[in-house]
Amino acid sequence: MASIRIRGAKEEDCGEILKLIRELAEYEKLSDQVKISEEALRADGFGENPFYHCLVAEILPAPGELQGPCIVGYGLYYFIYSTWKGRNVYLEDIYVMPEHRGQGIGSKIIKKVAEVALDKGCSQFRLAVLDWNQKAIDLYKALGAQDLTEAEGWHSFRFEEEVMKKLAGR
Repeated sequence: MASIRIRGAKEEDCGEILKLIRELAEYEKLSDQVKISEEALRADGFGENPFYHCLVAEILPAPGELQGPCIVGYGLYYFIYSTWKGRNVYLEDIYVMPEHRGQGIGSKIIKKVAEVALDKGCSQFRLAVLDWNQKAIDLYKALGAQDLTEAEGWHSFRFEEEVMKKLAGR
């Protein structure tokens, strides 16, 4: 079995990360919503005050193989704040290429995000999943995640840019 490494993304990984973001959007049947560019990923994730952090999952070559490590998944996260619980981390995206699923890569990414969260003093680690993605729901529950829609009735909402402009009077 190939060796897997989870590491912090580097600026030069942004092209590969964008490719995986597009694959995730296609899998979620939301390809038309991807507007981000490689340049924006670089600027927003690798400046002085990054808006996000990212982990990549790499398959490492066996000794003697000529190819280098190959990125096969990612987890993009950022820090949020709960007025009830304090510091939290939010996992915006987690994705593993279909041909590499079933090897525990997604679990390794989640475990690394949990490690980062604890190291930063976070009391919670949050994420969202589409209601039809039963494999992901089952994985999160198996790892100990609580389904807040079932347990507490929380619903997620968002304001899109045009609505924000209207709200802000612009």
